[in-house]
Amino acid sequence: MMKGLNPWVILAIAIIFEVIGTVLLKLSNGFENVGLGITAIVFYIFSFWFFAPALKFIPAGTAYAIWSGIGIALVTLISVLFLGDSLRPVQFVFIALILAGVVGLNLTTKVV
Repeated sequence: MMKGLNPWVILAIAIIFEVIGTVLLKLSNGFENVGLGITAIVFYIFSFWFFAPALKFIPAGTAYAIWSGIGIALVTLISVLFLGDSLRPVQFVFIALILAGVVGLNLTTKVV
């Protein structure tokens, strides 16, 4: 299914599906909106569908750290810009540190 795609591209697609799933889960308001909740689950399924083949080429710890780190940053950004969440400046600093770790892992990981 993913033959010929770069493992980092596959991982990026998994991250996008995971972020959309998380935002939809938030919008479902604790599953009060069942349609959005079920749609969130579908996006999580697609996220794992893409995450699994990425693990064939990227070490699991690195892939998971990148998946979760970028997911954290993107969900935070979307939450602040569009969902009315707020963060203190120091919280942005810590998210920047997460992103620095993600970049470092990306730059130092050899893909099999």
